[in-house]
Amino acid sequence: MKFFTGLPNLQTFMLLFSFVLSVFPATPKQSLKPAQELLLTLMKLRLNLSEEFLGYLFGIHQSTVSRVFHRWIHVMASRLHPLILWPEREDLRRSLPMCFRTFFKNCVSIIDCFEVFIERPSDLKARAQTWSNYKQHNTIKFLISITPQGSISFMSKAWGGRVTDKHLTEHSGFLDKLLPGDLVLADRGFTIEDSVGLFCAELITPPFTRGKKQLSRKEIESAREISRVRIHVERVIGMLRQKYTILGSTLPVSLIRVEQNGKVEDSLIDKIVLTCCALCNMCESILHFIYNDRTNKKKITPKML
Repeated sequence: MKFFTGLPNLQTFMLLFSFVLSVFPATPKQSLKPAQELLLTLMKLRLNLSEEFLGYLFGIHQSTVSRVFHRWIHVMASRLHPLILWPEREDLRRSLPMCFRTFFKNCVSIIDCFEVFIERPSDLKARAQTWSNYKQHNTIKFLISITPQGSISFMSKAWGGRVTDKHLTEHSGFLDKLLPGDLVLADRGFTIEDSVGLFCAELITPPFTRGKKQLSRKEIESAREISRVRIHVERVIGMLRQKYTILGSTLPVSLIRVEQNGKVEDSLIDKIVLTCCALCNMCESILHFIYNDRTNKKKITPKML
């Protein structure tokens, strides 16, 4: 179960199945049972198996695999969306890990951007919008926010890889989540101090070396403390890619097109990333494997929010 779906055990799979099936639309003719269709969808997300192989494995046609995957992704994204939760400030303070309590006790979010490779679009405008100078490849970019406890609290829509971290953060809806007094940790590329300050919140990034021969001792200690806690968002991104390898592959352009059925909807890749993040929040926090109590050798397991 853990290898094929990324979920920790069969009980979690059955809980997910019953939760999603309660709103799943009935279809008159089904080649597979609903539990098999969910398993197929999770295997596609987890291992990024080809539709041809999945069709052979489940004894159905390749086109049926595509229809099953698309149908379940739409339902899972809408059903699991509440699992990506921005917690209340009191809940964050109550279960704040020890490494945050000294210097970052008001921290509510650690943000970063990650990119997913896509095929080269045929449209010249789309090709320019998705070209990433950093990756030297056509990509789509997402803004992710995690809590100090390690759970994913915000995920933006997909943007072209050309967009800057600053523009993506300011137009993704992330800033609307902030309250006066909140503290956000980010990398040097997030030059959004003024935007965060408009919400009476504070942004902390590692100090710049631009225009300086070297950092002072105080700046070095500050950078070390920031990096020690900010690395958790990179660990979560790495876990997200490792757990669901579809995000580590080169995706077809067809997943990015926005569907229009009388209204503009999210693209399929938005729903795929949203579903993967929600599934990660269903599993044990990555901080469970990092923090150890050195005095009694017991693992500290922060409350999953």
